[in-house]
Amino acid sequence: MLKLVQTTVADTQQADRLARMLVEQNLAACVQAVPIASTYRWQGEIEQGGEVLLLVKTTEARVAALHKLLDREHPYEVPEIITMNSDDVSGPYAAWVEAQTTPSE
Repeated sequence: MLKLVQTTVADTQQADRLARMLVEQNLAACVQAVPIASTYRWQGEIEQGGEVLLLVKTTEARVAALHKLLDREHPYEVPEIITMNSDDVSGPYAAWVEAQTTPSE
């Protein structure tokens, strides 16, 4: 089963760094970076600002390692790491994701 993991970072430099790391380590087949506006409460204050949403395509077998990398490398004190099931995916795309996330020997 394919998984879609989303996280947010403060800027494109952080997004590029994490995306490259995830793809290089075969933890993601593809990472899309989308500029967004966020409103949230942090330490008792309402914050608003720009962020970059990362949409990470991976497999069930790679999710745990992907989470470990994000826990270790994410710049936020409390990172958003949300994993969703993607159970309605085209066969060729699912096969491509599987091939890209299979570690090299």
